[in-house]
Amino acid sequence: MSKRFFCIDGHTCGSPVRLVASGGPLLQGNSMSEKRQHFLKEYDWIRTGLMFEPRGHDMMSGSILYPPHDAANDIGVLFIETSGCLPMCGHGTIGTVTFMLEEGLIQPKEPGKLRLEVPAGIVLIEYQQKGKKVTSVKLTNIPSYLAEENIEVECPTLGMLKVDVSYGGNYYAIVDPQENFDDMAYYSADQLIQWSRIIRERINAKHKFQHPENDTIAGLSHVLWTGKPTNATSTARNAVFYGEKAIDRSPCGTGTSARMAQWAAKGLLNEGDTFVHESIIGSQFVGRVEKKVKLGAYDAIIPSIEGWAKITGYNNILIDEADDPYAHGFQVI
Repeated sequence: MSKRFFCIDGHTCGSPVRLVASGGPLLQGNSMSEKRQHFLKEYDWIRTGLMFEPRGHDMMSGSILYPPHDAANDIGVLFIETSGCLPMCGHGTIGTVTFMLEEGLIQPKEPGKLRLEVPAGIVLIEYQQKGKKVTSVKLTNIPSYLAEENIEVECPTLGMLKVDVSYGGNYYAIVDPQENFDDMAYYSADQLIQWSRIIRERINAKHKFQHPENDTIAGLSHVLWTGKPTNATSTARNAVFYGEKAIDRSPCGTGTSARMAQWAAKGLLNEGDTFVHESIIGSQFVGRVEKKVKLGAYDAIIPSIEGWAKITGYNNILIDEADDPYAHGFQVI
């Protein structure tokens, strides 16, 4: 089978986003969560073909657009990246919103605002625009919460670590400063990547994480290493590991949501507080605790994240199963 995709490529605060503007598969389901399950069952080859080499790379992330299921909403979004078909992606949302507005792929029901259906729930958008250019996108995310504290895990070289696991659309193991870990600044990205794969595997082998209201969202997928900010305007710094060998170049939207939920649970953030998160390359997201809520039995927060994105080009991509032995992509680990 030969399949063509038209993609808009760009980045959100340094992290790649590939919006599949045409060529996405027809999916069954009455929600984006159900459509995600159909995609995972039958079409994950599209994700690997577009995200992995030779058409993508280890840091690649993307999205596919769908009509909304509720007429009150503007659009449905499916997130794809090297780590999987995600319930939610913050930097992907900011990039997707920017690209589809600048390219006229959507006409908002209310100027300056959008309602997005994503597999994790409803995400509210406020954006600023000057002429054709979208200058900033603020997303109000799904409820985020601290799932478990002080999990012990043995890390090569560093030794025993204690981590918290927090949810912000995906589950994150958060490594804060402690006896065997001072700051992400003291280690290379290569070291953090190697350790993250092992930490994730060991935590998932002993602990189960499942969303209290959606059993299709389960498992620890990301590791968030912390450090002191390099910019005086930042609250904190982080490097998020995902996939098999990737460090997020942006401050990570769902990771920032997870970390704000962690801080709120520990009394370090209150409703209305701002949290400026810095990435490994120095870019920033402005987070805010919009309100405190309950998520099942858990205390949770509604976080918001604001950032920007830029289009870098347009890409007609061919996946030809009949002729290309690497049609479905590959990774060199």
